[in-house]
Amino acid sequence: MSLHTTSLTEAASPRSLHALFAEGGLVRAAGAHSALGASLVENAGFDAVWASSFEISAARCLPDASLLTMTDYLQAAVQMQEACGIPVVADVDTGFGGTMNVAHMVREYEREGVTAVCIEDKVFPKMNSFVSTDHTLVDVETFCRKIEVAKSVQQGADFHVIARTEALIDGHSVDEALHRCERYAEAGADSVLVHSKSKSNEPILEFLAGWDRRVPVVIVPTTYPNWDAGDAHRAGVSMIIYANQSLRATVRSVREVLETIRRHGNSAPVEDKIASVSEIFALQRLDEWLEVEE
Repeated sequence: MSLHTTSLTEAASPRSLHALFAEGGLVRAAGAHSALGASLVENAGFDAVWASSFEISAARCLPDASLLTMTDYLQAAVQMQEACGIPVVADVDTGFGGTMNVAHMVREYEREGVTAVCIEDKVFPKMNSFVSTDHTLVDVETFCRKIEVAKSVQQGADFHVIARTEALIDGHSVDEALHRCERYAEAGADSVLVHSKSKSNEPILEFLAGWDRRVPVVIVPTTYPNWDAGDAHRAGVSMIIYANQSLRATVRSVREVLETIRRHGNSAPVEDKIASVSEIFALQRLDEWLEVEE
C-alpha cells in the first residue's frame, strides 16, 4: 500500500499551516533533518514537520550556531517537503542576517515550495537556546522590521511567518515576552513562538494567561516534557513542536545496535529490534517507482 495519497506522477500540495490553524485543533509537529525523517513524522500521524536547525546542524556534526548557510538549511527543508504531504515548518534561526537577508530567505523558501518559516529574535550569529551562554536579543523595533519585510515580500497568501521570542531563554520576564510577541503580531507575524528552558510549564502558563490570542501560540516543550498536549491546547496553545526527540532517539538507538553487533560478532541479537529491509522499501515508495519503470 502506498504511503502517500498521490502517485509519483501527481502533484501533491499539502495543506498550509494557515489552514491547519483555521481548523481550530492542536497542530502537532515533530523535528526532522532529512527526507526520510520527514516521511517518518508524517507516517506517525503528525500534522507538520519541523525542519530543525539543531537537527540539520547535528547531522553534519556541527553545533547549532549559525555555521551552516541558508542554502544548506533550504536544501534540507525542500527535500523534506518533497518527501511528505504535510507542511514543513522551516527553522530559519535569525533569518540569516539583516532585513535584506530575511527578504531573500522568504523569496527563496516560498519559491521552493516551503510555506512556513520560524524566525527568532536573537542577534546573528545565534547559539542553540539550551547552551549555557549569552542569548542576546535584538531590539524590538529591529525584529519587527524583519517581520514586516518578511510579510511584504511573500507572493502567496499561504506563506506563514512564525515570530519566535527568546526573551525567556535570555532571562527576561514573562511580561517582556508578552510585550515582544504583541509587537511582533502587530508587525504582521502569523503566529508567535514563546520558547522556554524552564523545567516547568509555569512560565508558558503565565504567558498564556496574559495573551489576548490575536494570533496562535506555538511552544517547544523540550525541557518540560510532562505537559500533556491536550492540556496545553486547552490552556491556549495552538501548536506544539517536539523539536529534537527524533534525532535523540536515532542517536541512542543506532549506538546501541552498533555496539551490540560489535560485541556479539553478528547482527542476530538486533534483527528483531530494527526495521526490515521491506520497511525501508516502503518508505522509498519502491513499488511506485517500479511501476514507473514498467
